[in-house]
Amino acid sequence: MMESTMRTRLETIKNRDLEITDLMMTPEVLGDRKQMAKLGKEQSSLQQVLTSYNSYLEAEDFYKQASELLEIEEDAEMKEMAQMEVQEYKEKLETLIEELRVLLIPRDPSDSYDAIVEIRGAAGGDEGNIFAGDLYRMYTRYAESLGYKYEIIEAQDAEAGGYTLISFVVKGAEPYRHFKFESGAHRVQRVPKTETQGRIHTSTATVLVLADVEEEEVDIDPNDLEIDTMRSSGAGGQHVNKTDSAVRIVHKPTGIAVKCQDGRSQHDNKDKAMRLIRARVFEEYQRKADEERNQSRQSKIGRGDRSEKIRTYNYPQNRVSDHRIGLTLQKLDMVMEGRLGEFIDALLEEEQKEILERGV
Repeated sequence: MMESTMRTRLETIKNRDLEITDLMMTPEVLGDRKQMAKLGKEQSSLQQVLTSYNSYLEAEDFYKQASELLEIEEDAEMKEMAQMEVQEYKEKLETLIEELRVLLIPRDPSDSYDAIVEIRGAAGGDEGNIFAGDLYRMYTRYAESLGYKYEIIEAQDAEAGGYTLISFVVKGAEPYRHFKFESGAHRVQRVPKTETQGRIHTSTATVLVLADVEEEEVDIDPNDLEIDTMRSSGAGGQHVNKTDSAVRIVHKPTGIAVKCQDGRSQHDNKDKAMRLIRARVFEEYQRKADEERNQSRQSKIGRGDRSEKIRTYNYPQNRVSDHRIGLTLQKLDMVMEGRLGEFIDALLEEEQKEILERGV
């Protein structure tokens, strides 16, 4: 049967779910879209645990009934049936306890955030930029398969196709959880369209995934920000105009700088730049905290380092390999259509193993 400490934790989660339901019916929360969305996300994150816990409680009730029947039943045939039910529900309870043990592993606090994904063409010139476009398509299709919405923050088209830079935000229930392991260098091996000799080239694109934190969740002093407006430049996106609408923001304590120019107005670009600054400063603070705890940097799966080669996409062999967990799939065509689930599930499983090994 379930140990009391686990049951106490599950009852606390169950009570929090009821509390959130009550809060979402109050006039204060009903009139506050941000608070409503925040509570909705929190409640959504509890549902998997609660579904398993309710299944456990139901099985536990049947187990008790079968056990009581076994104690009082005198008919041999009925007693045998009760014994079979006791064994069946005992096994089911043991399975559910193990399932709940995994579900109760402390989650990454950032998992519930929306995700900002930034992709840049890197080594390989035109081919690197084209591959950045392929990755963008892959990620947006993956987002759609999970029921997420996405919105482009900035796009710098490349002349030969693809992007020198494209960043977008993925919105929904726990997008960051499903995208956080994608940060790093993605390597592609294929014959470029411009290659006349049929030779395979190796190119790369880099991906950075940030948590889209709310303003109140990262402490940024307005006096620490240097905000400049300038004329939009370069190929940029389709909305770039010739007014002084581009916005550059520098966070002086960390030296982090962002520039947005693809919005329809200076106000739009400033909002997007502030969103990126919050995400980058939050990520920098988290990185420093992880280094102090000396945990995240020892992680096999890691995340956040653009220079770390994490995955290879080999077109001639229809193969994708994730180098962190040693997983190779002979289904590149499907992966590029957004079917990333096997990789993401394996990475999440590895994260759970690492947490358990640390004894958290």
